[in-house]
Amino acid sequence: MVSISQKEKAEQFLNYHHDKEILVLLNSWDAGSSKLIEACGYKAIATTSMGIAASLGYPDNQVIQLSEMIETISGIVNGVKVPVTVDIEAGYGNDINEIIDSVSKIIATGIVGINIEDSIDLNPTLIDETEFSERISAIRELSNSLGFHLVINARTDSFYVSSGSPQDHLRESIKRGNKYREAGADCIFIQPVWEKEMISTLAREINAPINILSNPTMGEGLPLSISELQDLGVARVSLGSSLMKATLALIKKVADELSKTGTYNILLDALTPRPDAVMAYKMAIGMKDIR
Repeated sequence: MVSISQKEKAEQFLNYHHDKEILVLLNSWDAGSSKLIEACGYKAIATTSMGIAASLGYPDNQVIQLSEMIETISGIVNGVKVPVTVDIEAGYGNDINEIIDSVSKIIATGIVGINIEDSIDLNPTLIDETEFSERISAIRELSNSLGFHLVINARTDSFYVSSGSPQDHLRESIKRGNKYREAGADCIFIQPVWEKEMISTLAREINAPINILSNPTMGEGLPLSISELQDLGVARVSLGSSLMKATLALIKKVADELSKTGTYNILLDALTPRPDAVMAYKMAIGMKDIR
């Protein structure tokens, strides 16, 4: 049963992909990080599968049990008021029936959107594009049967394929993106791609809003700025696992300094100014008074 509120949030989230202003998503991994992002003024929450898995001590790539993923997603949905879209990797299933069963359970948490990708374990061999399109169509049929518009962000991992040139990967991404759009996807997610000309071509040649990943850990140099991506025609930008990795990196830096020198400089720097640190904590637990 899909609530009226869930239907309204899904429509709202879909509309964000067609606004003049680019949709910016900081990817969260638990209720606290989601509440903090919402309190910072972001109008939707997107999860990172890697982040959720790491928070429970698992590697990425669907090692985590679906029931554990659903428990975390439920906590996020119940903790925020804005629309929530979730990364479901390859769909938590080996065929359409299993994937539809998994998506049904995920929809029941109250989410309004999903990411689903056309590779498993970033395998250089992608899922056949027709087979993947059938998965998208089946998910769309499920969504329609429930009386609401689930926002499907279809990810193609063409740029991860080891063989071929960057231009080959570009052509494959465009071909798959348009096919996935025809199958019922609302947005096409392409990663990792950094070059302005390629991003501009993707935005122009794919007949759908496109999502670009801005993750400094996955490429050379810094990603393009939000304004640059918007000017290139990108509709949606997400940070992927980078925010979670930055948090873990801070913990490691503090631990290393403390064990090596017995000092607290990195920790103190992160907690300075102290009122900002206190405010972040209050925002993460949903306190109304964050002054």
